[in-house]
Amino acid sequence: MSLPESMSRIVIVGAKSHIDDAIQVIYDVGSIHLIDHTVGADEGFSLGTSRPYSPKASERLLKVRAMEKGLGITPKVKSNPIPEAEIKSQISSDSVETVEAEVNAVFDRRNDLNQRITELSATKRNLEILSRLPIDLELYSGYRSIFSMVGTVADDPSTDLVNADVEVFSSFDKKEGNVIAVFARNEARDKVQSILAEHGFSEIVIPEGITGSPSAALTAIAREEEAATTELDSIGKQIESLMVKYTDFLEASDEELSIEVEKGELPLRIANSEYTFVIDAWVPESKAGFVKNELETKVESVYVEVQETRGRSLDGVDDIEKRFREPPTKMNNGVVAKEFEYPTKLVSVPKYQEIDPSILIAIFFPLFFGFMVGDVGYAIPFIILGAYGLKVTHHKDWRAIATVFFFGGIWAFIFGFFFFGECLGMHFVGIPTDGVTHTWEQLLGLNHEAIAGFFSFLPEGHGVSKIGAEWIGFLMKLTVYIGVVHLALGYICAIYNKTIQHGFKHAFMEKGGWLLAFLGIVFMCYGLANYLIFWLESGLMTVDLVCIILGIVLIIVGTVLNRHEGAQAILELPGIIGNVLSYARLAAIGMSKAGMALAFNYIAIDMFGGYVWDATAGTGSFEGSIVGLVFCLIMIAFGHLMIWTLAIISAGLHGLRLQYVEFMAKFFDGGGIEFEPLAIKRKKTVSTNA
Repeated sequence: MSLPESMSRIVIVGAKSHIDDAIQVIYDVGSIHLIDHTVGADEGFSLGTSRPYSPKASERLLKVRAMEKGLGITPKVKSNPIPEAEIKSQISSDSVETVEAEVNAVFDRRNDLNQRITELSATKRNLEILSRLPIDLELYSGYRSIFSMVGTVADDPSTDLVNADVEVFSSFDKKEGNVIAVFARNEARDKVQSILAEHGFSEIVIPEGITGSPSAALTAIAREEEAATTELDSIGKQIESLMVKYTDFLEASDEELSIEVEKGELPLRIANSEYTFVIDAWVPESKAGFVKNELETKVESVYVEVQETRGRSLDGVDDIEKRFREPPTKMNNGVVAKEFEYPTKLVSVPKYQEIDPSILIAIFFPLFFGFMVGDVGYAIPFIILGAYGLKVTHHKDWRAIATVFFFGGIWAFIFGFFFFGECLGMHFVGIPTDGVTHTWEQLLGLNHEAIAGFFSFLPEGHGVSKIGAEWIGFLMKLTVYIGVVHLALGYICAIYNKTIQHGFKHAFMEKGGWLLAFLGIVFMCYGLANYLIFWLESGLMTVDLVCIILGIVLIIVGTVLNRHEGAQAILELPGIIGNVLSYARLAAIGMSKAGMALAFNYIAIDMFGGYVWDATAGTGSFEGSIVGLVFCLIMIAFGHLMIWTLAIISAGLHGLRLQYVEFMAKFFDGGGIEFEPLAIKRKKTVSTNA
């Protein structure tokens, strides 16, 4: 377990004429966590304005991102990094505007073509309907005393139109629908419209500027639509070409302009007067001297002062100005434990004044995962996949999964080989006289004496004798003892947290009672369990009586120490028993996995034809066919893949649950501010200083 890195608060004061140089050095050192200035906090100071280059950089950044979106360039698209000096030179020489003009010209033509194709498609649909009527397109309009109405109807309106002095052209078809054209005098417009409306009339727009028969016009429209579609395909290829051509430039420009915008907007977060700027910030204590030296050496008219190095005590913190009250948390872990910061952050960022549980999770989470899997056959794929994932992926989610696979797989191999003696649900050694139906010794035809000698260096009871009620009882007790140790460590961490925050006396009075009550319940339950199990044989033994009395005393003392919590402390005491028994899931999940694997093995071997043991000869053999062997292999592959997948879910989720609910809940508050230094992170560009 470790505390976050110690933090120092610094103040940077300088002339506004040199603020750009100061900003550059601040980003170069990469260790300064900015404290945002509060309006009205310091008399004579206010928030500054963005640097003169910021608006232009923001405008160009919007253009670049619009082009990236249009060309389909995403962060996942691979590109070749461009040197920082080169991309800056290209941007300053208006390359963004030049590329934008070229790209937008293609986009505009594409948009025009899409719109034209949409219009042609609509016209084509109308002409297909009109082609069913024997009327040229120019005959639908151009009259003074009559009007025309053309469209589709739900049913035939001819009967109702008889007395309306109209001329009707129609085509009725159940598949293609009903189309009608009505010509009438202008005076009858309202009457005709009313009659057609009663028959579900929907008007069709007659295409303008087209004459002749609809069929001929339809042919011309189809040719034009085909030509537009062909040109649109060509435009698509041009866009793909532009994407290939400008991916490197646009992604590098996006990164460089984002950096420029961020730098240019820094004055909006710091205190400014007419001639000076003031920056309040946190830096790791180990970096404070370096930061001070870099700024004062490389920037003219800048002074840096280390105001304080913040301790862990919370006494008197309420008297500190709010913006300086809470230092940021910079987790202080090694290479391995750093990979387990992810599950910690899933809950919360640790506070500056409390233990970072990442290293404890790094120890216990893989251990619990491996214990629940506990099989050499399942462990090897976990180790291989985990090692591969850690090597190739940089995504935090996948790295977290790969980390659990790798380290959990190592523990699964250790437990599977040295403790459970299993591979794919079967023990390594054993013969039917030991009560085991199938083992690897039998299946591979190994000599019992030789293989038993090989395993003689392992703990007694390894492999075949680890079956039956006694073995299950041992596993259940072992997991409970693991829970006792794990929870006791959690209570100790709670006392440690409160000690560094308020002193040992305060810590013991607040958290020590829970530790004593926990130990008391453990002793009392141990004595009572022994008494209830063995009382018929030997009665209440002295050791059991001592444990019960000691447990009761510790519970009373712990409850008294927790008196400030009142009746709530008493009500929560039974929950401690539940916390301890919750660790029995380690054995339960492990045994359920082993039971499922064993069942699939028996089914598969029986499909093959079974295994016959000759007690006289001390050997066995399989009796089966090729067809049985095929079904046997399919069953083994399906069954063990399913169990392996379930092992990921069950061992992963329950292992995390024991960390979060039972363990971390005892001491972890979280709610810290993550350390976020001002720094330039380049992926698409190469720093000139690199």
